[in-house]
Amino acid sequence: MGGQASPRYGRIVEELRARIASGELPPGARVPSTREITRQWGVAMATATKVLTELRRQGLVRAVPGVGTVVESPAGPARAARPAPAPRRNDPSPAPSAQTALTLERIVAAAVTVADAEGLAGLSMRRVAAELGVAAMSLYRHVTDKDDLLVRMMDAVFAERPLPEERPADWREAVELAARQLWERFRRHPWLGPALSVTRPQMITSALPYSEWVLGALHARGLDLPSAFTAHLTLLNHARGIAVNLESEREAEAYSGLDSEEWMGAQEPAFEALLSSGRFPALARLASSGYDLDLDALFEFGLQRLLDGIAVLLDDRTPPRLR
Repeated sequence: MGGQASPRYGRIVEELRARIASGELPPGARVPSTREITRQWGVAMATATKVLTELRRQGLVRAVPGVGTVVESPAGPARAARPAPAPRRNDPSPAPSAQTALTLERIVAAAVTVADAEGLAGLSMRRVAAELGVAAMSLYRHVTDKDDLLVRMMDAVFAERPLPEERPADWREAVELAARQLWERFRRHPWLGPALSVTRPQMITSALPYSEWVLGALHARGLDLPSAFTAHLTLLNHARGIAVNLESEREAEAYSGLDSEEWMGAQEPAFEALLSSGRFPALARLASSGYDLDLDALFEFGLQRLLDGIAVLLDDRTPPRLR
């Protein structure tokens, strides 16, 4: 630790490190945010930021966009699988080379791996070829171009977890299930939100069951198909709109070297000076009480409000009962 670190700073680091070592904070668990550290230990935001920075430097925690700082697994982030060993000399038939064994499935899987790790900015035909250990031009025997590859990637990730065979009879339960499953796809693959277009929809075969599922659930309750499809697009864009922040946060962190909490900590003095003017009393009260942004909670809040609105729409469409 730096020689200028305060005793309080060191004690907080040691306490959190001990909680991680004891298993009280297991791998994947959220550690206290900078805001929570300031409240629990009574330190300044700058000190709280230094605590998380030091834990990250020691390899004990890592920042997850939209979630916060979580405990790192003992083995660290998942690493790319090692290539298969070369065939032994006495093998009667050597394994095919990477070039001859190249398939569309392998290309798509490698592209998803690259995008998951490096984002859309890191995805290129050359980068995917390097991941596979082949020449870039060999990919074009299986995909037309990067746009074609991207559509196939989206098709693959939606197919990872199909909807259940049976749709719940209750419309709200059915729509809620589809919306949460979409959000889980966006969460698992942060690049998916920016890649998916609402205004110029790509032909993603494995995503069509989501549209059919929601249309069927709402139309069965008497909602006309155009209105049902509009409701579906609204729910889809709610999940996608929040998910876009996952990729943009990852890019911002790579560019600035600061995670979202560290960036907010750096902005806090200017923000507090602005709020002290008295022009924004509600925001000032909120800032004094603390607010930690949680994208999962934001998605859930919006989902429930949208479902409440659809419920009103469905009730309005219900024929009046006979007296």
